[in-house]
Amino acid sequence: MSSQNQFHDASTSFSTALRATIDGIGGETITLRRLIEAIGEQGLLLLCGFASLPFLLPVSIPGVSTVFGLAIVLAALAITLNRLPWLPRRVLDRELPSEKLRAALRRGLDMVAKFERFVRPRLTGLTRTGLVSRANGLMLMLAGLLLMVPLGLVPFSNTLPAVAVLLLSVGMMERDGVMVLAGYGFIAMTLVYFSVLGLMAVRAGQGIGAALAG
Repeated sequence: MSSQNQFHDASTSFSTALRATIDGIGGETITLRRLIEAIGEQGLLLLCGFASLPFLLPVSIPGVSTVFGLAIVLAALAITLNRLPWLPRRVLDRELPSEKLRAALRRGLDMVAKFERFVRPRLTGLTRTGLVSRANGLMLMLAGLLLMVPLGLVPFSNTLPAVAVLLLSVGMMERDGVMVLAGYGFIAMTLVYFSVLGLMAVRAGQGIGAALAG
């Protein structure tokens, strides 16, 4: 991976690059280090999109939320700062079950392949300039942080930010400003959803406190 993260027009589609990476996963376990080595020069955006796939469907894989969420955050930070990412060794070398991960990734990939038919270069001003790329990188980082919020048992708490990550990654990689805007929209939806959950939790706590006091 080069030291400068300049996002040139993709020579292959996002789904094709993802499929090649998924097909390369073998053995009983896989680490993020090996996944990054498999992705190689295809870049940080592909890594972010790849890491979002397990959360598009209700599949529980222990440890994936922390490992992949942090990978998205640090990759997005690298995109924003225009430099190679740093990842802690314990995250890079955390072993994940290959079979479950492959199954989840392939199911997520099927969804990507279906919507990718609608992806094409448009509103390219939202993807081409360095300043806009940095802004998009910051939003990608926010989506990764939202993905790491420990609400895995709450419906859509992982799905909404994962969709945002995927849309931003695909939009930036394939120069589709409409997809980038859609990614921003899903981040907004996630923030509203989490705010509502927080408000409900506060009110429930107040109700319990009032009942105990009475």
